[in-house]
Amino acid sequence: MDRLPFGEVRTIMDLSEIGNRIARHFVDEDGHLSVEPLGEGLINDTFLVVAEPPGGGRFVLQRINRRVFPEPRLIMENLRVLLSHITERQAGTDAVRDLRFPEIRPTRAGLSFWVDDEGDFWRALSFIPDTRSQNTLQDSAQAEEVGYALGRFHALTSDLDACLLHDTLPGFHIAPRYLARFDRVVANGVGASENAELRFALDFVNARRSVFAVLEEAKLPLRVIHGDPKLNNVLFDAQSGRAASLIDLDTVKPGLVHYDLGDCLRSCCNRSGEAADDSAKVTFDLDVCRAILRTYFAETGAFLTDIERYYLYDAIRLLPLELGLRFLTDHLEGDRYFKVEQPGQNLQRALVQFRLAESVEAQEKFIRNVIDERP
Repeated sequence: MDRLPFGEVRTIMDLSEIGNRIARHFVDEDGHLSVEPLGEGLINDTFLVVAEPPGGGRFVLQRINRRVFPEPRLIMENLRVLLSHITERQAGTDAVRDLRFPEIRPTRAGLSFWVDDEGDFWRALSFIPDTRSQNTLQDSAQAEEVGYALGRFHALTSDLDACLLHDTLPGFHIAPRYLARFDRVVANGVGASENAELRFALDFVNARRSVFAVLEEAKLPLRVIHGDPKLNNVLFDAQSGRAASLIDLDTVKPGLVHYDLGDCLRSCCNRSGEAADDSAKVTFDLDVCRAILRTYFAETGAFLTDIERYYLYDAIRLLPLELGLRFLTDHLEGDRYFKVEQPGQNLQRALVQFRLAESVEAQEKFIRNVIDERP
C-alpha cells in the first residue's frame, strides 16, 4: 500500500476504482474504461486510462498530491503558459526535430481539472505513444539524447520570462532551507541513534555544511527550469531510441538551470540507479557526464553565460547531497513526504545519494575539465 497525502491509506485497487469514476469526467462517452497504475512516481498517483470505442483513446490521469502541491491550480496555470510558449517557439523554428509535450485534456464541462467529493485534485494529460522511459542509462548514445532533451527544453524556454510562472514549490531546491529543516529535526533529538548507517549519514551532512549555500550566494540568473529532469522523466522514441519528450512538468518554475543540470547528472551518472542495493558501489560515471554535457551545451551555448558555466561543478556536487539530505530528513520525520515500501527505505536512498556526492568530489578535477570543453 502507498502512503497518501491526506493521511488515509488506500490499496491500488481502491485507487483504480476511484480513478475509473474520475476518468469519466474526462471522456465524452460512457463506454468501458480501463484504468491501471502508471509509472513509479514518489509524489502523485498516476494512471493510464484506456477508453473503449466510441470514445476510444488513451490518456494519463493523475491525482495531485496536495501535501506537496498545496495550490494545484497554479500548476495548471504554469502548464498552460509553458505549453503555449513552447508550441509557438517550435512552430517558428527550423529545428530538425522537436520535443513532444503532453497536452491538457479538459473535462466534459471544459475544465482543466476535476475536484472530487474528498477535495482531491485530478487532471488528465494526453498520452505520448510509442515511447518508453528508462531508470538507468544503457549507453553513451542514450546519454547524449538526455543532454539534448534538457538542453532543448532550456533553449525553448530561454526567452520565456520566468516571472510569468508561479513558484508552485517555494523553497524547492533552495538547499540552505533543507539544511535548516534538518537542523530543527535533529535539535529535537530525532537523530540520536546507535545505527551506524544513520550516524554515517549525519556526519556526512555535517562535514559539508558550507556546500549547501554555494548556488544561492552566487547571484545567478533566474530562468525557467523543469525542476525534476531525472532520467525517467525523459521519454525515448520506441523505434529510434532518440529523446522524444520531457515529462512531469509539475515542478516547472522560476529557478537556476544549475538545479536542472545538476539533478539530471545526479540521476543519469549513477549507473547503479537511485534504488541501488549496495550504496558502497555507487559511483559518478564521468563518461556519461561528458556525453550529456556535450549535447546540452550544443543546445544552450547561445545563451548560457560564463558565470553560469563556472558554477556547474558546484551544482553537480550539490544536487545529490541535497536530495540525500531530503531523504534523510524525511526518514527522521517518519517518511511523511516520499512514499516508502518498508521502514528505513528513505535512509537507504539517502546513503545512495551521499555516496554519489562523494564520488563527484573525488573526480572534481576531471568534471571541471569536462565542463570547460566546448562543443
